[in-house]
Amino acid sequence: MSHETVDGRTATGAPSDVGVLGGGRMGAGIAHAFLLAGSRVTVVERDADAAAAASTRVLDSVAASVARGTADQGAEAIGARFATSTDVSAFSRCGLVVEAVPEHLELKIDALTRVEAVLADDAVLASNTSSISIDELAALLERPSRFLGMHFFNPVPASTLVEIVRGGATDRQLVDEAREWVHAIGKTPIVVADAPGFASSRLGVAIGLEAIRMLEDGVASAQDIDLAMTLGYKHPVGPLRLTDLVGLDVRLGIADYLAANLGDRFTPPTLMRRMVAEGKLGRKTGEGFYVWDTE
Repeated sequence: MSHETVDGRTATGAPSDVGVLGGGRMGAGIAHAFLLAGSRVTVVERDADAAAAASTRVLDSVAASVARGTADQGAEAIGARFATSTDVSAFSRCGLVVEAVPEHLELKIDALTRVEAVLADDAVLASNTSSISIDELAALLERPSRFLGMHFFNPVPASTLVEIVRGGATDRQLVDEAREWVHAIGKTPIVVADAPGFASSRLGVAIGLEAIRMLEDGVASAQDIDLAMTLGYKHPVGPLRLTDLVGLDVRLGIADYLAANLGDRFTPPTLMRRMVAEGKLGRKTGEGFYVWDTE
């Protein structure tokens, strides 16, 4: 398939130039999705070492897709449309930039305001936040009508869902465009209004916290609690294994935010806080509710 761009879009309908701020696991996955849809993608990281690591993540993921036969171009052709930088001015020609920095309010606000300053007036700025209010993030932006949430799921290459979060000031036509972009990268959009935790995190974290409480209370082992959901309710992965995959620290931050905004039912269990304090964060540290091979 040709990936030549017309009127700011690729042949698939994705934006022709996409930026991703943050090249960790999530940011690299977002970059991968748009590269396979024909976009030129630039990832910006905090320093040269982080940018090099992000480049390796993205290009390895692209190579894996080519090897599986799920890409319609070779790794070299796709890689030619990819770049990294340590300067947000590299986003200046992007029609869409997705912020994918860690889930901390002050960090996200700083990142978003820096990126917005270099974008064209009609460019779109999106946050991959899984729980923070889009309206709260938009409050300090100059162009809140060009801002929305695009919440991707981990791991991005294998996940088929993107949660589009509509802020109070978000241009309604922009929501329709975002739906088209999500379809263009081969995923399915859902649209939700701005609310703490949106739809997916609010439900997913509620189940995960209750699973941790059950483990803490000795109701069943981690494996059996997860089997109850995978076999009994056909969840693709159990809530404790999923928490390990997402990261206990990430989920703890989301739970604290939801507890502050929605009440005590989201108060994190003592076991969760203790594990985070001990550095047992899940797959990325080699141990959480399960032991993981980190090699």
